[in-house]
Amino acid sequence: MSLASVITQRPYVMFGGKGGLGKTTFSAATAYWLAEQGKKVLVFSVDPQASLSDIFQQDIFGKGPVQIKQNLYAQEIDADTHIKAYQNEIRQKILDMYGFEQVPEEIEQYIQAASAEPAMEESAIFDAVVDIIVAGSYDYYIYDLVPLGHALYYLSMAKVYDEWINRITKLREEMREYEEMVSRLKSEKTTDEDQILSELSYIKGRINASSRILTDKEKTAFFFVVVPEEMIILDTQKAATLFAQFDVPLAGYVVNRVVPHELLQQEIPPYLRNRIEMQGRYMQQIQNDLGAQVQAYVPELERDVTGLAMIEKLAHIMYADGK
Repeated sequence: MSLASVITQRPYVMFGGKGGLGKTTFSAATAYWLAEQGKKVLVFSVDPQASLSDIFQQDIFGKGPVQIKQNLYAQEIDADTHIKAYQNEIRQKILDMYGFEQVPEEIEQYIQAASAEPAMEESAIFDAVVDIIVAGSYDYYIYDLVPLGHALYYLSMAKVYDEWINRITKLREEMREYEEMVSRLKSEKTTDEDQILSELSYIKGRINASSRILTDKEKTAFFFVVVPEEMIILDTQKAATLFAQFDVPLAGYVVNRVVPHELLQQEIPPYLRNRIEMQGRYMQQIQNDLGAQVQAYVPELERDVTGLAMIEKLAHIMYADGK
């Protein structure tokens, strides 16, 4: 099955791998190709240091979905904006649930401290991804994932959150069983607890919706980007094993930056000849270890992939047969 066949059958596509291997360019090219097929596509980045703006040569950071061309939209998520929205949402819920006129100082300090935690950025981005997925506004969603270590964190968050929500919900329900109050206070308290449980149920539903998509083998395709270098190959194989533990549906590998072997028949500088010969050994390793799981080989291009003309060129290389 070709890369094009796999892509067209699954509306959720993720490119992952170590930083600097070509995940963002492949994401952009895939989105471009699908848009050319008449599909409404969103390519979005969850990497705070992403370069979709650079690739499309258009400022899209933090601006929501931006139309690049007909059927093609791109989005770079601004975690800071989502963190501020979190803070305001938490403040309002505290006011609504407990009838405060203003958020107590000690709670406000906690909100500020919690928002400074490194995990808050990941949580904010994860929540933004859920918003995008649940909305269902596009035919295809192309994820430009962060480098491997952080990608594992994002993909595992759904399971972690789900387990946490289950435990908190159980504790809330057990607390209600042992409460004894006068009828009026009991009624008020029951209403408060119902609001809390309703909020927990809402969060759980969003997490489960995202989790189902990320692990749905019928709808999601995850591709590792790899280049013909020893450490990259080893690291990618290790990562593939870890991703399998989270039930991520691995659709295959895309090998990038392959220097054409035919150049050896020409007069070329010794360093380039050595590089091609070295790549040849690692290409053989890739074929032995990954075999039919390799969906495409992409050559080293003459310049960086920026602008629609180069994105189109890369798309035609990746999806040459279109089948």
